[in-house]
Amino acid sequence: MKNLFFVSVALCIFSGTSFTASAQPSLRFIDDILLKADNSISTGVSESSNPIPSRSFLRTVNPVVFAGSLATEMCGHIQFKFAQLLNRQVESLSNVRLFSFIDEWWHTRYRFGGTTKKGIDCSAFVGLLVGSVYGFNLPRTAREQFASSEKVSADQMSEGDLVFFNTHGGVSHVGFYLGNGFFVHSSVSSGVTINNLSESYYSAKFIGARRVNECSVTKN
Repeated sequence: MKNLFFVSVALCIFSGTSFTASAQPSLRFIDDILLKADNSISTGVSESSNPIPSRSFLRTVNPVVFAGSLATEMCGHIQFKFAQLLNRQVESLSNVRLFSFIDEWWHTRYRFGGTTKKGIDCSAFVGLLVGSVYGFNLPRTAREQFASSEKVSADQMSEGDLVFFNTHGGVSHVGFYLGNGFFVHSSVSSGVTINNLSESYYSAKFIGARRVNECSVTKN
């Protein structure tokens, strides 16, 4: 079983295969192996002990590979799940802390003014994400988050930028950009979910992207 696990991990790292519908059966098979491996092999490094990314504020970080933790840091089930959702290679999803947070809150229902698993609104979700994953405090409302961040052009957007929308007058909705047009947010209709800026509703409501200014936020 251990040999099969390492073969699977090696295939994951070196194949460079993108995630398409035709590959899903084999991916699920490998994912099952990794899930079992994650549950049965002691890595010696817990998820909570991983350092907060420090390469650049709110940017994708390089994989942190510790001895014995290759499965959870490079090819864990969180990466497989979101690689399929985002149509990206699993190796590119190196910020495990970010995607684990999203997975934990996935489909939590929307609630205006909410800040908990019983219901959370868009700005509270983005603020909690940034605070939990990166250790910085954002202002509470979407308008305040917009005002405290710096404009970034569409062709310069990258993972970690905030995306803003006019859904009912002015800056009224915010999401966290994941790359390739995808963003995670707390949607009124679906709760915490991922959508794409190319979707007709969001493209019509999109105001622009902003980059968090480190000088305007505080450290947890």
